[in-house]
Amino acid sequence: MTPFRSASSSILHRRSALPLFYSSTSTNNLLRSAMETNSKDTKKNEQRETSDMDQSKKKVSDDLLPHILNLYGSRASPQDFEIYAPDASFEDPLMCARGVKQIKSAFYSLSKVFSESKIVEYNIQENILPHGTTEILMDNKQYYKFLGKDIDMISLIKLYVENGKVIRHEDCWDKKPLWNKETSKVPLVGKLIEVTKRGSMLATHALMRFGKDPST
Repeated sequence: MTPFRSASSSILHRRSALPLFYSSTSTNNLLRSAMETNSKDTKKNEQRETSDMDQSKKKVSDDLLPHILNLYGSRASPQDFEIYAPDASFEDPLMCARGVKQIKSAFYSLSKVFSESKIVEYNIQENILPHGTTEILMDNKQYYKFLGKDIDMISLIKLYVENGKVIRHEDCWDKKPLWNKETSKVPLVGKLIEVTKRGSMLATHALMRFGKDPST
């Protein structure tokens, strides 16, 4: 073989090898890019699944609790009452409020009676009732200061929630069932108790200017 033919053969051999080299590099790059894309997609899916799990673990009371603490802490704002449905009710041993306006009067009056009030301890339990209603039981200890005296009270707050809104709010002092016409064994006594509670509520409602929000 002549030197010229040998050199030509060598050049042709190198040229024929170049496409194979470039092809292999391009394939590796494509594979690497695909792996990185799959890795990113996997991380996104894992993050999405984690977010979904966190949402499923979230309790209804998580959104309501800050507002309830504000109400009992005599620092209620108009936004705190947005947790209630328009026709919601509130009842404790002294009064029975119907509608958001009256509920506002009930809680705005706390600062007029007590120099200090707050929930100091609590435990929460959630139950799903028939028809999708969520029952929130808040076993708690409340603190009040009245005429310079400290008052501690054990209470069981019951919240009944539908579509994210509280439809009924009960505050059972000393964890005792509320007395009204539905719970009293003597209908006449139950009716009298309810009338007394309603009268107390309406008087408070009038004194608090019918649930008018305080000026800021």
